[in-house]
Amino acid sequence: MSDPTPLQGRSVLVVDDDFFLAMDACSTLQEAAATIIGPFGRATDALNSLKNQRPDLAIVDLNLGSGPNFELARTLADAGIPTVIMTGYDKDVIPPDLTHLPCLQKPLDMGQLISTCENLLQ
Repeated sequence: MSDPTPLQGRSVLVVDDDFFLAMDACSTLQEAAATIIGPFGRATDALNSLKNQRPDLAIVDLNLGSGPNFELARTLADAGIPTVIMTGYDKDVIPPDLTHLPCLQKPLDMGQLISTCENLLQ
């Protein structure tokens, strides 16, 4: 029997409008024994999901099709949900109130995604 990973049994909200990237992230997280909420391609859908379940962790793309939007990341962080930002933008675009959140550059390194998530949950 293998040792449990920090993601085992943890729920992870995945929000990215790039279907293939979202599916890659979901597959990688599932291999690490996480339970996936989503993936969602729109912030409103992700926010609506919070009415039914609270994730242990969220992974959020800053650009969901209409340029950078920080409200979803703010809402999750304000709710005390550990949040990882992923973006193709330069990190300088992130406003000061969100710079404390881990930020992963696209294209994602899936090993880095897992280690970042595990570090947030420890």
